[in-house]
Amino acid sequence: MHLNLAYRWFCRLGLEDEVPNHSTFSKNRHGRFRDSDLFRWLFNEVLRRCMAAGLVKGEGFAVDASIIKADASRQRGVAGDEVDWNDPKLSSRAVREYLEALDEEALAEALPKKISLTDPQSRWTAAPGGPAFFAYSTNYLIDTEHGVIMDVEATPAHRTAEVDSTRTMVERVEAQFDLTPERLIGDTAYGTAPMLAWMVEEKDIEPHVPVWDKTERKDDSLSSNDFHWSQDANEYRCPAGKPLRSEWRAFTQQRSRVTKAKTVIYRSSQTDCATCPLKAKCCPNTPNRKIVRSIHEAARDVARRIAKTPEYLVSRCERKKVEMLFAHLKRIMKLDRLRLRGLTGATDEFTLAAMVQNLRRMAKLLPQGPPLTG
Repeated sequence: MHLNLAYRWFCRLGLEDEVPNHSTFSKNRHGRFRDSDLFRWLFNEVLRRCMAAGLVKGEGFAVDASIIKADASRQRGVAGDEVDWNDPKLSSRAVREYLEALDEEALAEALPKKISLTDPQSRWTAAPGGPAFFAYSTNYLIDTEHGVIMDVEATPAHRTAEVDSTRTMVERVEAQFDLTPERLIGDTAYGTAPMLAWMVEEKDIEPHVPVWDKTERKDDSLSSNDFHWSQDANEYRCPAGKPLRSEWRAFTQQRSRVTKAKTVIYRSSQTDCATCPLKAKCCPNTPNRKIVRSIHEAARDVARRIAKTPEYLVSRCERKKVEMLFAHLKRIMKLDRLRLRGLTGATDEFTLAAMVQNLRRMAKLLPQGPPLTG
């Protein structure tokens, strides 16, 4: 930079001006820029220009996550319960951020199976297949009209954190731009009962998402879909016409019957099952049949009905626009491994990368200057 005129011109430095020390950039990145949330402001400004240019329709959003390797060696990983955080050797910025997050958020989750001494906020994962490694996930929320990235969120490479980031991104776009989609597209990971209930009941968003359902049986026995649900009677009816209820006798004090997993268990009568000709196909190994129903089953039913519509097939094709952005991120922009450490470092890199992709989208779709005349 000392000898390069182009760099001097870009930084507004004269020929005799002193060039800043190289550490100035890292100090600003870890200090002023990060504390001021400058990168998020830049991302929002680029997004506003995309919206002003008509590149954002706001009708349909799609969400997905992609795993990016952390700047952490596999050899520097140890078991989560074997770390002495008071060791003065573990005093890097990434470790300090990890310990501060534990103190501030009072995380109650179990210690991970393996933790990195270099970047403890990264997550040990083998999700892409092959050998496991430490990684973060970049989560994109895009507008399906032109593939403009509406929001980006960095999380550890963990399925629960990825799904929870959807709420953060949707609510942030709503607060920042007063924009809520009519439909949200995602894969099966986003089809959990609480997430579908949040979309349908709280946000009034159509969930174009496959339902996360493990009740389907792989053998020839009857699954829960073969039972008829009656909302008025609050009971199921088996193929033989017998009821399955959450309670078979009245109690003096009303009981909710809701389990810790936010479900209600419906059981048939042992007397009915004992003489039923379908018992061998329904519950051959138990005295009676039971069905576990989520308290958010109504939202799950909404998603099932949408999955049978032609609009759902269109949404499945539009979801590929998110995957194309991830492919561009890794193959063209070469962001397949992070250079910064810690969740804040991952946030900076992912936010800047998403901003660049939106700038690229503007450059491709918007006209370049006035048309040429004869």
